[in-house]
Amino acid sequence: MLTYTARRLLSLIPVLFGMTLVVFAIIHAIPGDPAQVILGQRATKEAIETLTRELGLDRPWYIQYFDYIKSLFTGDLGTSLRTRGPINQEIWPYLAATLELTGAAMFIAVLIGVNAGIISAWYSNSWFDYTAMILALIGVSMPIFWLGLMEQWAFSIQLGWLPTTGREDVRDPITAITNLYLVDTLIQGRPDQFITALKHLILPSVALATIPMAIIARMTRSTMLEVMKADYIRTARAKGLGMFWVVYKHSLKNAIIPVLTVIGLQTGLLLGGAILTETIFGWPGIGRYLYDAIGYRDYPVIQSGILIIAAIFVFINLIVDLLYALVDPRIKYNQ
Repeated sequence: MLTYTARRLLSLIPVLFGMTLVVFAIIHAIPGDPAQVILGQRATKEAIETLTRELGLDRPWYIQYFDYIKSLFTGDLGTSLRTRGPINQEIWPYLAATLELTGAAMFIAVLIGVNAGIISAWYSNSWFDYTAMILALIGVSMPIFWLGLMEQWAFSIQLGWLPTTGREDVRDPITAITNLYLVDTLIQGRPDQFITALKHLILPSVALATIPMAIIARMTRSTMLEVMKADYIRTARAKGLGMFWVVYKHSLKNAIIPVLTVIGLQTGLLLGGAILTETIFGWPGIGRYLYDAIGYRDYPVIQSGILIIAAIFVFINLIVDLLYALVDPRIKYNQ
């Protein structure tokens, strides 16, 4: 297991290196001059040329790329062209917000999706099965921006139960320690702020969880139906074992591997694909951070943000691969 893990970690290096090269080439092909965008349309030619030299954008692209890679090896993600601040310090609050939102969304998606799929498989061709699969189809097809707006209209405007946007009450701001607000409020012993942060999290996380929830439910139902046809499952049911023991003791372990794959992929996709949700709910996540950086042609921020998302994505896939061996003893990583 350790040898396999070390080999997989080493194999990630060329993947991330190739990703930096592709992203560097693509973002430098984006039309527009960062110096022009920063200074505005009324800036003089001399001012633009001066700022271009200060930012180092007048150097050949391969020198800029070499300097960027050299900085990465020292743990330096670079400096933002727009704010002139170190990206290492700027990016974490945004990344933490997205991690909190993605974690909550995947918790909802896995909790509801897996159990809905299990019940649908157990009571296949029943009214619950048909209803759950129709809702799953609607969930996959439903536009996130429309669902987010409907949630705001129903639960914020009409009922007044939940806040519309943001992560906190601006009248009682949360003191950031880890920038994971649910964690920070518990560390500081502020249950009132914890409840407030949780209320802000509910609507965007439910909206973001809709698509992965539907996919997980359909995948769980499909794999559970196959496993339940096995002889040992029929024997367990014939012995009079209840649904809980048959499903969670015998069936789920053999059906969970494809579901784990889907969960890992969906988690990685949500990290970089939550920009619509973050925009609708005013959530200050990394998607919004990168969107603003693209508008300002802030090359170092775009490169570093995408690199971090890609790194998290490949690490999640590695964790899923390792979980296979824990879930299924037949899988061995000896090489």
